[in-house]
This record gives sequence, structure tokens and C-alpha cells, in this order.
Amino acid sequence: MLSKEKIDRINELAKKAKSEGLTLSEKKEQQGLREAYLKNLRKSFSNQLHSVKVVDEEGNDVTPDKLKKSKERRRNSH
Repeated sequence: MLSKEKIDRINELAKKAKSEGLTLSEKKEQQGLREAYLKNLRKSFSNQLHSVKVVDEEGNDVTPDKLKKSKERRRNSH
């Protein structure tokens, strides 16, 4: 998870960009922070998705094969 300080800095830079603009170094910092945030978000979503099991009304596992294979690859790589 991204630290509260980094998230606060992302928001601070976004406000400044709208109000008065950013310097070149601030733009680079903002881009780096955004990339870190998105990387973290994608990892979190992937972890959540890999914990899902889809079951129909009759109790049968109908998890898509693509997700089952991805879970298996993930298990084997750890």
C-alpha cells in the first residue's frame, strides 16, 4: 500500500497543477508517484481477483478457465 504521505503529495501536486501549474521537477515527481500508485492498485486488484471463486446457483464451480490457470501459475511460482 502506498503511504499516506505519498497519497497526500499526489493530491497536493494535482491541486497545484490545476491552480498555478507545476515545475518540470514537480511534473516528474507527480508522474513517478502516479506510476507507483497505479502499480500498487494493479497488484491489489490482482490479489483480490485471485481469491475469487465463481459458483453457480447449484453450487458448481464455474470459475473461468483463464482465472483458474492464472491462479495455478501463481501458486507454482511462489
